[in-house]
Amino acid sequence: MSRKLVAYFSASGVTRRAAEKIAKKEGADLYEITPAVPYSADDLNYMDRKSRSSVEMKDKSSRPELGGEPIDISAYDDIYIGFPIWWGVAPHVVNTFLETYDFGGKTIHPFATSGGSGYGKSNDSLQESAPGAKFEAGMMV
Repeated sequence: MSRKLVAYFSASGVTRRAAEKIAKKEGADLYEITPAVPYSADDLNYMDRKSRSSVEMKDKSSRPELGGEPIDISAYDDIYIGFPIWWGVAPHVVNTFLETYDFGGKTIHPFATSGGSGYGKSNDSLQESAPGAKFEAGMMV
């Protein structure tokens, strides 16, 4: 098993493609962060203040439940975390992932995709969710 992992959340497939490229380049295992309830197109309607993503991102304490198979994080030293930028930060399901596992002593390499906004202060909220992890500077891909 590789000591590197690329874990990603992708709502539209853009971040998935970036994660696959990084995993191939780094010789890393690939893991998809999936919410228990997948996001529909209506859920992702950023223009609708009542859409699921809008409501979740407005509430900083929102933590959507995870779906998918659990992963043994202890097998990895370097973890690449990928996500789309939503409202200037990572979607809260990424925080749920970070809060579910022990990332103490791990090095996290965040990367993000976006249709127009920059990386912003994404690392700030991510670091709060993974105490004891070393965070590298985030990058847009």
